[in-house]
Amino acid sequence: MASSASTSGTATNVMLAIFEKKTTQIDLYRPLRNYIAFNYSEREAQNLEDDLQTVKQLRSDLERQPDPSLTTRRDLLQNYYKALCLVETRFPISPDKDHINNITFVWHDAFKNKQKASQQNIHLEKAAVLFNLGAVYSQIGLSYDRATVDGRRLASHAFIASAGAFAILRDNAAIKASIGSSTTVDLSVECAGMLERLMLAQAQECVFENTIAKGSTPGVCAKISRQVGLYYEEALAACNVPPLNQHFDRAWISHMQLKAALFYAEACYRYGLELHEKEEIAEEIARLKSGISALSEAKKSTKGAAAQILDAISKLEANLNRNLERAVKENDRVYLMRVPSPSSLPPLPAFSMVKPLAMNEVLDASKEKMFASLVPDSSAKALSRYTEMVDDIIRTQAEKLQQASELTRVRLKEMDLPESILALEGNFTLPTDLKEDVEAVQISGGPAGLEAELQQLRDLRRVNQEILIHIEELLQKEAREDAQFKSQFGARWTRPQSSTLTKNLQDRLNRFAANLKQAADSDARIERSVREHSALMSILDRRPIESALPTLARPIMSLDANEDAILGALKQSLRQLETLGAQRAGLEDMLKEMKRKDDILPKLMTSTGSYEDLFRKEISKYDHICEDIAQNIEAQEQLLLQIQAQNDEFAAIFNLEDYKASREKCYKQIQAAIAKFREIKDNVNEGLKFYVTLQDAITNVKQQCSDFVMTRNIQCQEMIEDVHKQMAGLNFQDAKSTGAYNNSYPSVGHQAQRPVSQQQTDPRPQTPYYHPPEQPAMAGYAHPPPYSSTQQMPSPYVLPPQAGSPYAPSQAGSPYPPPQAGSPYPPPQAQQQPPANHDYGQPAYPGWRGPYYNSHAQQAGSHPRPPYTIPGQYRPPPQQGGYYKQQ
Repeated sequence: MASSASTSGTATNVMLAIFEKKTTQIDLYRPLRNYIAFNYSEREAQNLEDDLQTVKQLRSDLERQPDPSLTTRRDLLQNYYKALCLVETRFPISPDKDHINNITFVWHDAFKNKQKASQQNIHLEKAAVLFNLGAVYSQIGLSYDRATVDGRRLASHAFIASAGAFAILRDNAAIKASIGSSTTVDLSVECAGMLERLMLAQAQECVFENTIAKGSTPGVCAKISRQVGLYYEEALAACNVPPLNQHFDRAWISHMQLKAALFYAEACYRYGLELHEKEEIAEEIARLKSGISALSEAKKSTKGAAAQILDAISKLEANLNRNLERAVKENDRVYLMRVPSPSSLPPLPAFSMVKPLAMNEVLDASKEKMFASLVPDSSAKALSRYTEMVDDIIRTQAEKLQQASELTRVRLKEMDLPESILALEGNFTLPTDLKEDVEAVQISGGPAGLEAELQQLRDLRRVNQEILIHIEELLQKEAREDAQFKSQFGARWTRPQSSTLTKNLQDRLNRFAANLKQAADSDARIERSVREHSALMSILDRRPIESALPTLARPIMSLDANEDAILGALKQSLRQLETLGAQRAGLEDMLKEMKRKDDILPKLMTSTGSYEDLFRKEISKYDHICEDIAQNIEAQEQLLLQIQAQNDEFAAIFNLEDYKASREKCYKQIQAAIAKFREIKDNVNEGLKFYVTLQDAITNVKQQCSDFVMTRNIQCQEMIEDVHKQMAGLNFQDAKSTGAYNNSYPSVGHQAQRPVSQQQTDPRPQTPYYHPPEQPAMAGYAHPPPYSSTQQMPSPYVLPPQAGSPYAPSQAGSPYPPPQAGSPYPPPQAQQQPPANHDYGQPAYPGWRGPYYNSHAQQAGSHPRPPYTIPGQYRPPPQQGGYYKQQ
């Protein structure tokens, strides 16, 4: 057996690094600042001073070579590249007269320094920075101690990063830079691709060396080694065709050629070891011969090659020959197999352990804040278009989710789920609107509380009747006393009779009494309705109301006793449906959260490619949620079909149709009870408001009657004194005055007339006994404005007529007549102002001066308050409620 020690170990320190491109000094600060000041404002230029200084410093550091350390140089190049991405989208640098045309970037070729490119284009600057970044990564990889496992691992990572930088250069910046008028070969697409392959070869070589150090199997080592050779072969192939075939030193070509042959032969050697263990001697011989042939051919071009590589080739060739000699002997003596020709063998298996590092995150400038306040119109329009695209996705998916949820609700409602299952378990429930109506009835007292409200009606009616009786007694008493004095004094008792002054009051009292009688009839109808419908409404007093609902019971007899299995399967399906609903809610929240975090503007500002490509990439983030939504909706449709079949079986076993019919009947009974309760309740409330308001009106009339009786009593006493004086011969009044006295009692509703001469000569303000509401206010007993203010407010007991009431009123559905000629509450008349120089009243009798006599010296507006006031008349509204109605 041949040794499995690494035969290429002597070549570990022989790898290639790339030198950076060189540039000339330029000033970015002044042109960029002038552009901002001209196209935006001087204030904006001042605000961005720090960013401008940063760009200036980065470019200045780039021009200085070398940096203290490779990692510092790497960070500088990365930061400067991100700054260039931000500059590119905000500052147009080109020969165009409207652009920044006073910046020219100059870069020398890395492999032929005498060649240089100069462009007024930022793409050359970006391409050169990417090339230098790849070069610095290659130098970092070469700086590690690759004699150790960790050193080889770190070197491999550095070479991978270098390959990533050259990959971005090849795919993007090199193409744009080549469009310029002046270019160099090192920034071509072909050169960037070749350097990417070379860096991958060196990274894979580090992995191979670690694989050998770990003692991996010959088969694994052969695959990794073969891939190293393939990478070198690809790089060598690129160097042998234009434009690179005359661009690199012969030493580079020899290095790649020898490395390609070396690792191909190493793969043959490792693969031969595996074949020998499998006793596949014939193929082993062919593979060993193929490796030896490759090495022999490579040694023909060794000009400029490193001595370590040549030494490694010699050692590997010796190992190959030794194993070949052994294999030939074994085949001749033992196996006697026919050796195939190398050209007939299949390619050696290869396995890549490396790939270019994705540098997009490392070089992503979208999170940088530099020049953030400068937003070109193109970026703003692109942002608006992208936002519309995202909003359309969100809106479409949200509508799908809402439709799915609504479909679930409707289908379950049609199947009466889960209500029927809850009913079977004793968890009865009413529809939400019906339950709210029942709760409102119970909160208001329910049918059981109607009796107390009916008693309130009786009490209020009794109080109103008692007040009316009291008023009648007051007026009758005053009339009896007036009649006694008339009988006693005969012709000397010249005061008008009480009946002539109280006619309007009596009419109003009669109408109040008629209203009370009509209201009593309505009360009786309400009480009768309560008695007749008490059985119907009693269901509303059940607490909880669900106890009145019918029950869904299990079948008494069962043939196969599978009710529990059917019920359990239906419940399980409903739980799955609920889970799908919760998932939909979560998916909708995820969509909204993604949209909230979706900030594409920085990426638009740093994008150097097509906006459409960026849009497609960003929109693709929503694809997985859209797929989840589609799967959720499809799963729901399948589950609803399953639930429908299970529910049909459940309904058949538990006789669900009969239960639904009895439940609907109970619902209708509850609805009818609620309607009847509300009707009665509204009637009772209308009656309560009527009695309260009527009581106010009757109390007002009572006050007027009391004031009238008091005034009559005062006048009666003074007239008695006057009659006594007349009888004693002390009469100081003449016949003319007696005539005025006889005219001082106008009938209610008519204005008393006084002779003009008396109005002009009598200086005494005189007052009538009683001032009816229709007369204007006089000074002695002035009427205040109506107690309800000059603006008449609607009556508190006015309710619109309602259909379905048991009462049929003659006027607008109410037992209480509206205000008209015969209304008990005539409308208040406008307050009249007395004319100037009027004597404000009529004498109580000839020569009488009351306690509120005013001399002419007293000024208008200084009259003392009268002993009583008559409030404004009560006026019912034109329309009254429709629950107190006649049959």
